[in-house]
Amino acid sequence: MDAETGSERELLETHLEGNRSEVRRKLTGLDWEQATRRLGVSATSAAGIVKHLTDVERWWFRHQLDGEDDVPFAWTDDEPDREFEFTNADTLEGVLDEFDRACDESRAHAALHGLDDRIVRSVRWMDGQRPSLRWVYLHMIEETARHNGHLDIYRELLDGTVDQD
Repeated sequence: MDAETGSERELLETHLEGNRSEVRRKLTGLDWEQATRRLGVSATSAAGIVKHLTDVERWWFRHQLDGEDDVPFAWTDDEPDREFEFTNADTLEGVLDEFDRACDESRAHAALHGLDDRIVRSVRWMDGQRPSLRWVYLHMIEETARHNGHLDIYRELLDGTVDQD
């Protein structure tokens, strides 16, 4: 795809894919203890950010866009921070693989829609309209890029790695 001549959809998908691939790259080289270490007063950790992004992928593409009811989320209404909790069975590679699966699911769901297709769930704007797939792509680019910035900060505090990209 040429950045100057690519279609709108190609540009949106390329930017989202670039941000998605950065998530895994930013955690490469961390061990499990580092990836789950909390560096502030909140429950946030580098691995927790990845679990959060996994939920966000599934929320927007499966639950909101296509209206699926039985989407697996780490968080619940009763435990909204559960995406930042881990069991003894969890591993960094497992958390990253689950993120990759969620991204694959998102790609498959998005492929069924045009950019102007509206989500089917309850999020409505002031004009009463639901956002389009185009908006979902833009939101996911923003969300993933923002959390990649958080991962840069975590990485620097955890092991001194400064990302030059």
